[in-house]
Amino acid sequence: MDAMKRIDAGITILLDGRGSRQYYPGETLAGSYRFDSVGGDDIQAVEISILWQTEGMGNTDIGVHAFWRLDAGAGDWIDPRRPGRFSTILPESPLSYPGVVVKLHWRVRVRLFLADHFQIVEEVPFRLGSIPDVRTLRYGGNGGNY
Repeated sequence: MDAMKRIDAGITILLDGRGSRQYYPGETLAGSYRFDSVGGDDIQAVEISILWQTEGMGNTDIGVHAFWRLDAGAGDWIDPRRPGRFSTILPESPLSYPGVVVKLHWRVRVRLFLADHFQIVEEVPFRLGSIPDVRTLRYGGNGGNY
């Protein structure tokens, strides 16, 4: 694959029936992915992950809820002209958390491994649960009240 084709190559991820990307534990998260400007001979493997990751103070934690790998070298059929599908039932926890000090994000990640050892990664975030956004309190300067 030449450099110009690589620049144009991309991945599109679509979640089924959810404009808000808000999901709840026990619901099914399903969707599709497709490749733009990638030929079948260029693809070595595709990985699809449903995962969560923390951000903020301390170490970054990551957890993988669901994972699929299609490998052309192992005989898996990967047709870039046809959308691929994924589906999983979401767990009870951990819930998305939009905190001030620590945040927890959920996302769908599709990683495409090309024959020239180049990788393309696309992610689509979604929310699991309905914990409200956390707001910081400002000190009001009136006797310690916030």
